[in-house]
Amino acid sequence: MKNYTTEKIRNVALISHGGAGKTSLAEAMIYTSGATTRLGKTDSGTTTTDFDPEEIKRQITINTSLAPVEWAGVKINLLDTPGYFDFIGDVAGALRVADAAVVVVSATAGVEVGTEKFWSYADENNLSRLIFVNRMDKENAHFSKVLTQLQEFFGSKVVPVQIPIGAEASFKGVVDIIKMKAYLFEGDGKKVTESDVPADLAELAGSYREKLMEAVAESDDELLMKYLEGEPLSTEEIVTGLRIALQAGKVIPVLCGSATLNKGIQPLLELIAGAFPSPADVGEVKAIKAGSNDLETIKIDAKGPVAALVFKTFADPFVGKISYFKVYSGIMKGDTQLNNINKEKTERVGQLFTMLGKTQLNLSQVPAGDIAAVAKLQATATGDTLCEKSVCSVFPPIIFPQPVTTFAVEPKKQGEEDKVASGLARFLEEDPTFRMERNSEVKQTLISGMGELHLEIITSRLANKFGVEVELTLPKIPYKETIRGVAKVEGKHKKQSGGRGQFGHVWIEFSPMETGSQFQFEDKVVGGAVPRQYIPAVEKGLREALETGVLAGYPVVDIKASLYDGSYHNVDSSEMAFKIAAHLAFKKGIEQAKPVLLEPVMAVEVTVSDQYMGDIMGDMNSRRGRILGMEPSNGVQIIKANVPLAEMLKYAIDLRSMTQGRGFFAMKFSHYEEVPAHIAEQVIAASKAEKIAAEN
Repeated sequence: MKNYTTEKIRNVALISHGGAGKTSLAEAMIYTSGATTRLGKTDSGTTTTDFDPEEIKRQITINTSLAPVEWAGVKINLLDTPGYFDFIGDVAGALRVADAAVVVVSATAGVEVGTEKFWSYADENNLSRLIFVNRMDKENAHFSKVLTQLQEFFGSKVVPVQIPIGAEASFKGVVDIIKMKAYLFEGDGKKVTESDVPADLAELAGSYREKLMEAVAESDDELLMKYLEGEPLSTEEIVTGLRIALQAGKVIPVLCGSATLNKGIQPLLELIAGAFPSPADVGEVKAIKAGSNDLETIKIDAKGPVAALVFKTFADPFVGKISYFKVYSGIMKGDTQLNNINKEKTERVGQLFTMLGKTQLNLSQVPAGDIAAVAKLQATATGDTLCEKSVCSVFPPIIFPQPVTTFAVEPKKQGEEDKVASGLARFLEEDPTFRMERNSEVKQTLISGMGELHLEIITSRLANKFGVEVELTLPKIPYKETIRGVAKVEGKHKKQSGGRGQFGHVWIEFSPMETGSQFQFEDKVVGGAVPRQYIPAVEKGLREALETGVLAGYPVVDIKASLYDGSYHNVDSSEMAFKIAAHLAFKKGIEQAKPVLLEPVMAVEVTVSDQYMGDIMGDMNSRRGRILGMEPSNGVQIIKANVPLAEMLKYAIDLRSMTQGRGFFAMKFSHYEEVPAHIAEQVIAASKAEKIAAEN
């Protein structure tokens, strides 16, 4: 692939609700531009950008893929992103480095929840965009109905620049409203015949052209004066005005076609090449001065010092770790050394290449604004800044959503725990929305992600790449135990079985403490009833005993133990004897001091639109949640509540169901609370049954 200047580059993310046809559209653009010689299909697993075995098997996009194509003297870096929320982390990374987006909408399904969500992500990244109404050849395809829906959701700035000729099986071409010409696609879609606008579409095309002229005129004072004076705008003026308006976000053009039949692709490529912003049009990017929080501006210019952002990490089975990056300043070349500011380490940058799906295409250099990849960086991870020593700025981190679903994972075969841990650790490198931790309280390895599908695919990859099969189960709740009363008890350990005996004897008072106090030991012994050398053994015995409560075997917290009396034997007493005596006193004392079960309570924030408020609040109450309040934010409501963790294990799935995927939530640990008696009975019974089963 030849070298392109910053002005001749377009970085374009393809975004949509799952199933609208992004990958098919990417494939059609790759084929039409001549980058490949055959048109791949998702249902046969032959597309360029969906090459991962899991993507082929499930026929969905899981990873953002890069595919550079050349059209009209311009290099277009296509970023084919996932459409399912479980893989939204890859979308966040792609939108961070894209300069524009193609929003793909199905002509049969119209605006879906993913369309709305990814549209809001494009808003947050301030991206220029156009809409491609795909699947015009499918049954029940309805362009005008979808257009009306788009304008209802996204406003009057949504303006068609094409209308379809025919629909469903009779779809054969488009009318270009700018040029007022019809284009018919024949054969494999590469052959295009230009003709006059069909008579039955002339009036509709004329009315849409009037609306388009009005929309683009408002972007330029000269065009506006001409339009207000009643003069029609020329085709060249509309093209110029559309580019200005599109880049300013004042007009969002709508095109249409069929990706699987490769119809409508050339006009789309022409509009991307001619109207979408180049990195030079974007002009600059914000960065943070190293060692401070001060923002500064870095000009997107090939003449500056090298500065690049790594936005994705991918583990290739043959090459190893591949880092995808975007150069914001300077010209990056291979076989050089750059600083990783985040890690404060020097990285050797080897051969640079771009990726056409999984195929590497070597590059001699990568100028400002371009996207490329490099293999085998040692310390660099997603979100890191690579730059020359003269640059003392770091690009702000990519904001990835927090995981919402957690499962416990354990190998199906005993003894493979280490293989599971090392395999999962590899996935942590390439997926910022994936988490893994070993929870010592419940003695489980927990993995967290954006949904069940996300975690299911990770475990499937674990089996395929590392040969380890695992089971996912709901995590155990880290209950704790405490006391509500006071008890003074005796603990005596006396044993005589020939030779030296064992003797330890203590009196301990157990009393409750404030939440969060954990454990306090107090020595109140007077007169040497328990010799000083044995008192640490008493405390150690109590601390060990704290790990296993008397109700259900959970750790005991928020208690005070005061050692106030006891006795000893000159020969038979020992540290071990007093430790055992403390154990005995603990068990007896906790049983007498009104023990209760505690459960973790989470601070939950649910973000939904007004129409779902009643359902969400009712559901929260059914989960023993306590509503703390509501506050409006950007047209939605944020419901704040405290909810027991035991009631939130599958909330991500339930919330998607209740809100058709439009609601989302975040939660973090708040505090521990006493479990209601009837639920505590169930937990205790389950714990005892589990213990019996383990013993048998």
